[in-house]
Amino acid sequence: MTRVLVVNAGSTSLKLSVVDGGEVRAVESFDADADAVAHRVVHGGDGFREPVVIDEGVVAALERLVELAPLHNAPALQGIAEARAALPDVPHVAVFDTAFHATLPAVAWTIAVPDHLGVRRYGFHGLAVQSVAEQVGVDRLVVCHLGGGSSVTAVLEGRSVETSMGFTPLEGVPMTTRSGSVDPGAVLHLARRLGEDELGRVLERESGLLALSGFSGDVRELEADPRGDFALELFAYRVAQAVASCAVALGGLEAVAFSGGIGENSQRVRDAVAARLEHLRPFDVHVVAAREDVVAAREALGVLAL
Repeated sequence: MTRVLVVNAGSTSLKLSVVDGGEVRAVESFDADADAVAHRVVHGGDGFREPVVIDEGVVAALERLVELAPLHNAPALQGIAEARAALPDVPHVAVFDTAFHATLPAVAWTIAVPDHLGVRRYGFHGLAVQSVAEQVGVDRLVVCHLGGGSSVTAVLEGRSVETSMGFTPLEGVPMTTRSGSVDPGAVLHLARRLGEDELGRVLERESGLLALSGFSGDVRELEADPRGDFALELFAYRVAQAVASCAVALGGLEAVAFSGGIGENSQRVRDAVAARLEHLRPFDVHVVAAREDVVAAREALGVLAL
C-alpha cells in the first residue's frame, strides 16, 4: 500500500501525518517513511484548479500567490521547502483548498467590479468540506467548517455551489481573530487612516471574536466568561445567516454539518446556530470530523497514478 506523508501547514500550526490505505497516523518530522508527499495549499488562484506535482515553476507560481493568503500560503511554501529537502527522492504534490470550489457557478464567484481588475471569489477549506460532504452523503448539504478560520459552504450533489469565503480567506463570517466581511467603504476609510499594512494586520490578527469580546478569540474561553456572550451570539447569528444564504443556492436544505475545532466541540455554538434556523426545518444536524489528510493523500495519488 502506498504511504503518503501529508503536510498541513496552517496559519498557527504544522500537522504531519502518514496516510497508508485507510489508516492515518501522526508523525513528528518530515523524515518519514513515505512514497509520496501531499501538501495542502490554501490558495491556488486561477492557475491551480487541480493537484499538481511540485517543481521549481510551481514553487515560483505559489510564491506569487502569497499576498492573497499570507497567513496560509507562506507557511505552506516553508513546509514544501523543508519536506523536499528531507525527502528529495519522492514526488511532492500540491493539493489546493480552492480546487473544490472550482464548480461554483458564475453568479457565486463573480464580484461586481470591472473584469480588468482580475478579482473573483475562490472559496477555501475545500479539502475539509469535501471530506465532510463525502461522509454525510446527502444531495443538499451546508457545511459549517468553524475553527480559527470559519466558512460556510453549500454542497449540491457533491459540488460546491456557494461559499462564504471569497477572493481571500478574510471574507465571510467573523473568525477567531479575522474580521470576516467588512463594508468596502469602511476598509477604504481605515486604509487611509491606518495604512495598508497596519490595516491588514488588524483585520487578520486583531478582529473577529477577539475584537468582539475584548479579551479572547478562543471559544472555550468565551464560553467560560460572561464577557464572551455577545461575541458568541453575533458569531452564531452570522453563521446562521450564511447557512440561510446557502439554502437559497441549494433550493432547499437536507442537512447542516458542523466541523472544525469550534464546529465539532462547541455544543453552545451549534445549538445557537440551529435555533436561528428553525424556520428552515426540517433538516438533519451532523457533527463530523473533517479528514483533510485522507482527501489530500487520495488526490495526490490520483495525480501520480500510484
